[in-house]
Amino acid sequence: MLTPAHRYCNYLLPLLPLHARRRGPSMIDDATQRPGGRTARVRAAVLTATLQELAQRGYAGMSVESVAQRAGVHKTTVYRRWATKPNLLMDAIATLAETKISVPDTGDLAEDLRSFARTIATTITGHDGGAVVRGLFSGATESSEVRDFLHGFWAGRFAQVRPMVERAIGRGELPTDTDADEVIKHVGAPLYYRLLVTAEAVTSEAAELAADSAVAAARAGVFRRRRPSSGD
Repeated sequence: MLTPAHRYCNYLLPLLPLHARRRGPSMIDDATQRPGGRTARVRAAVLTATLQELAQRGYAGMSVESVAQRAGVHKTTVYRRWATKPNLLMDAIATLAETKISVPDTGDLAEDLRSFARTIATTITGHDGGAVVRGLFSGATESSEVRDFLHGFWAGRFAQVRPMVERAIGRGELPTDTDADEVIKHVGAPLYYRLLVTAEAVTSEAAELAADSAVAAARAGVFRRRRPSSGD
């Protein structure tokens, strides 16, 4: 079963609709709860609160104390388990690795990537999704710990969506040496550019344009893996 934290942090790549619950004002006392049940409840509450704080305050503005207050737990509980703000964020993001992305498989690369792009657009234009993405890019990657962690996280997510392009290669739609990850990046990049740089609307039309552009470039061989030159 997905916890609230799983559902709330779907901003990075589309998984399921976002549903975040605020905890009530009562504090969770780790000394009076059963260890098994308490641990699960506290972790879910804290990770959900971490992403809510990220969305509302940005990475620079959130703190271990504010996360604890929002989660309804004692700050000593949070410090004892996570110790630092980067650890909190990394654990929240890591919950995504426990779920699978629904990957389109229509038998046509263009249709697959259009569907994928529209889902990204829907996710990052939602109130929670867009806010969390902006919060993540507002300073979280300045932490070398978080930056290194995100590299590994994204590698795992690309592994899940890569089959869209690999199937197209197998059907003969693309050159055999196409770099699947580059195709995927060029679907998402224009949408995140609109959200984070130009503040333009991330529409379904923009999503389909991004997908169609990536497909056209891939078919033209733009994303073929580069071989080192003889002088390298």
